[in-house]
Amino acid sequence: MAINPLVSDENAEGSDSQSTDFVGLEAAHEVLVHGDVELLARMPYSSNATFLVRVERGDLAVNGIYKPVKGERPLWDFPSGLHRREIAAYELSDELGWNVVPPTVERIGPHGPGSIQLFIDADFTQHYFTLVKNPLHHRDLRRLCVLDLLANNTDRKSGHCLLSEWGRVYGIDHGLCFSRDFKLRTVIWNFANEPIDDHLLEGVQHVATGAIERLAPWLDEDEVDALMQRARWLSESPIFPADDGYRWPWPLI
Repeated sequence: MAINPLVSDENAEGSDSQSTDFVGLEAAHEVLVHGDVELLARMPYSSNATFLVRVERGDLAVNGIYKPVKGERPLWDFPSGLHRREIAAYELSDELGWNVVPPTVERIGPHGPGSIQLFIDADFTQHYFTLVKNPLHHRDLRRLCVLDLLANNTDRKSGHCLLSEWGRVYGIDHGLCFSRDFKLRTVIWNFANEPIDDHLLEGVQHVATGAIERLAPWLDEDEVDALMQRARWLSESPIFPADDGYRWPWPLI
């Protein structure tokens, strides 16, 4: 039986609830952690080796995106093991209850250790520049924006924002995050100079206090310290920043 994640009505736009009640995502996480991994296909157009896999545990099965360490191209500004940053982004999103990064775990797959992220059934004709036109998606996009500011996302392209079949927006491809040096590159600038929502600020302040032990296994100590410094900066200036003219990724989509 395949898992079909659905979002409850309490998380519709305008809800005051900060919790996210997904039917299936918790079970999907368990399948990703403990299930048997079957390689299905290599994903096209990826700069690093990326594979579609099927993960099965008992009568439950999910599709996932598998990124093995040995399929990475060396980078001068990030060490090998980008999958650890993918996992850290999920852990941060989950810790804060924002749920804008699909469940992502470390596994030893057919090509060795790497990350497996839940594959999101999405409308792939949609991307950030189309999604931002609909105010119904702004709640998730604001969460993604603040997450990227905290995580120091160097590569938030428009196509990295997925509209799931159940209506939630998710961010993917977080391998180039959490550098201790400020490297922000993103397409999410539509909220510039607007106040950051109170419930998001609560999450920012949570990070600023250092209550983020879940990230310690995945990041270096200086990267965690830099994350906390960014959180303090946002806490002291709680508005969405504006682009300084140099903070866009390429290509945009």
